[in-house]
Amino acid sequence: MINGSAARCLRMRARPGSARRAWWAVCLWAGVLSAAEACRLPPGGSGASNGSYTVASGCKGSQFEICPGQNVSAAWYSGETSRYAHGVLGDAIEYTRLTVYSSAAGADSCGTKSVSLDIRHVFEDTAPRLVDLDGDQSAEIITVRSHAAKGAQLAIYTDRGAPDLQLVATTPYIGRKNRWLAPIGAADLDGDGHVEIAYIDRPHLAKTLRIWRFRDGVLREVASKPGLTNHRIGEEFITSGIRDCGEGPELVTASGDWHRIIISRLQDGEIATKDIGAFKPGTGLTEALACR
Repeated sequence: MINGSAARCLRMRARPGSARRAWWAVCLWAGVLSAAEACRLPPGGSGASNGSYTVASGCKGSQFEICPGQNVSAAWYSGETSRYAHGVLGDAIEYTRLTVYSSAAGADSCGTKSVSLDIRHVFEDTAPRLVDLDGDQSAEIITVRSHAAKGAQLAIYTDRGAPDLQLVATTPYIGRKNRWLAPIGAADLDGDGHVEIAYIDRPHLAKTLRIWRFRDGVLREVASKPGLTNHRIGEEFITSGIRDCGEGPELVTASGDWHRIIISRLQDGEIATKDIGAFKPGTGLTEALACR
């Protein structure tokens, strides 16, 4: 628990005009925080957390030490680079490194593990997503990884007890640079016992919902549907999500022209959609995601 003078030394500052680039600054001096305590704070220094800091479901406590049955408790991007100047999320800065807090063997003295990308790749993403995809009660890490010539793909990493994170599955690259995908979320969308991952393929161009199932360590596409979107060029956020209003998971997005709110369900291997009302720029999908 962080309190007293230590709490007052922890602050988060958003760079002007970019919440996505928010970062944590940690004060460390004798009598305030020990080196061990500083290790377990949200990452600071050189803009490491930049708004991408994500905590796994079920973790408790400010230092994420209580995550029953889970190896990975939090994840974030770092290693800013301008080598892939697409700018779809509002600027030309992307990330080259994914780091997690891990309780598994192989973690460093701060309890972290990382993976760094080669020169041809970046993480072109808002934040990593922590979801248990294989039912082992420990989260995998879902990212958007982009190639300098081939564009974006979903890339899933996991912690298998080695010093570094391992890449376990990917979708194909879109096939052309500066082509991106915007994740919606992950859940067992059709009740078959396996988790599906949904995203919008090229939300500004193709505007196609794609659903992939993760099974036996492999991603397989199970359904797609055109005419939907969840992102506008230059926005730092993705406008979509998954809700369950008592009848199973539903994907919530906008129509391709941003005029309507559309819910989508995976049923018998196909995507069924329903228009549930006008999209209002001021409120977005807030009420729809809350089942109101």
